[in-house]
Amino acid sequence: MDRFRELTTFVAVAETGAFNAAARRLKMSPPAVTRLVTALEARLGVQLFTRTTRQVALTEAGGRLREDAVRILAELEEAETAAQGTTTAPSGHLRLTAPVLFGQHVLAPILRDYLEVHPAVSAEALFIDRNVNLLDEGLDVALRIGELPDSSFSARRVGTLRRIVVAAPAYLDRHGAPETPEALRDHRLIFSTSVSEVLSWTFTKAGKRRSLRVAPRLSVNGLQTVIDSALAGWGITRVLSYQVTDALAEGRLVELLPDFDDEEIPVHLLHAEGRRAAAKTRSFIDFTAARLRGEAGRLLARA
Repeated sequence: MDRFRELTTFVAVAETGAFNAAARRLKMSPPAVTRLVTALEARLGVQLFTRTTRQVALTEAGGRLREDAVRILAELEEAETAAQGTTTAPSGHLRLTAPVLFGQHVLAPILRDYLEVHPAVSAEALFIDRNVNLLDEGLDVALRIGELPDSSFSARRVGTLRRIVVAAPAYLDRHGAPETPEALRDHRLIFSTSVSEVLSWTFTKAGKRRSLRVAPRLSVNGLQTVIDSALAGWGITRVLSYQVTDALAEGRLVELLPDFDDEEIPVHLLHAEGRRAAAKTRSFIDFTAARLRGEAGRLLARA
């Protein structure tokens, strides 16, 4: 406790630039402030302030300590806020976003189950195939597929996805199955321009990654139309594993080139408030992360 009081007092003096002003902020007497700062200097064996009759200024050592002290006190406050929040039942309006198909097929059932467990929470979901700004849109949580740029958002990794090449049995009966990525050039390919405008697919085997330039017979900007075209037996396409999980399980699509994998794609849940996040946000992330990790064998490669 004494160390906490010393740091709190030291920061107050550093921020106000005067012992008397720090005493007023802390509702302490000036002599008590002086004693605590003096005790801190004695314990550390360094001078933290230069004192004159007109002003108090930080020394070089004091400046370094101020940066660490502010961070330590902020982290302590966040930890206390988080601990208090664990006893608070989630409530309020939760706003979240995710890619369209992931949101519709995977996240929506999880969200409905979450709302059943937490009746004091209402929710609004924005399923869209572009990364929207959480702060600008007033969103609490975002599910992101792919590598994350450096940002101030808190992120929890919940798994990875694979890109897979698929076709319907009817197509394979007519045209045969390609045995190498290069053999795809002899087939009717369906390409999603909503995923990428670069007409290439990457493959990895034995640690060697290569890029294959593709010439699609059909390009569509709607991912569901791409999948529907493959299901209709029109051609071969490449999608993320979760997008065709049921079709693969039911035999309506077949995975091709399983020995030519691609790099795994991370999946994260993002929020902007760190450990200060509201109970609704923390509980939804915990609930969703557990469900997604439980689905690792079916939807995600692994957490």
